[in-house]
Amino acid sequence: MATHGFDKTDSKILQRLAKDGRMSWRDLADSIGLSLTPTLRRVRRLQDDGLISGFTARFDEQRLGVGITMFVSVTLERQTEETLRVFERRIADVPEVMSCHLMTGQGDYLLRVVAADLASYQRFMLDILTRIPGVAHIQSNLAIKPVFQRAAPPLPRVR
Repeated sequence: MATHGFDKTDSKILQRLAKDGRMSWRDLADSIGLSLTPTLRRVRRLQDDGLISGFTARFDEQRLGVGITMFVSVTLERQTEETLRVFERRIADVPEVMSCHLMTGQGDYLLRVVAADLASYQRFMLDILTRIPGVAHIQSNLAIKPVFQRAAPPLPRVR
């Protein structure tokens, strides 16, 4: 990640927003020791530079009826550019798939999939995943419980 122009104040902004993306601009400015206008200018620059890619809400999946989380390793028949492109295009349209990563190692992709229950997950497997052209092997792992999930990666150290 390029950090040209990235300083301790930018790092403070990112840290504060990672913990509470809904904090008011005034509270953000106060917490980093700047006035409102320079704080907003910095946030806009961080957005323009691509360091802040958006603001979202986190949901309680259990309360929304998502009872299980599966980590699914998918191996394709071939790793041609077209096969990869087809899989990625098809899987991106599936709302149960919370994340998809192209991997090294045994599987080609690792998915985080949520479902209400095992029957719902089975329907996802049979009706969607197995019908994507090029899928050769699927291995599912049931998550027992979430321990934690970070909103942001470690930030670069700024001197």
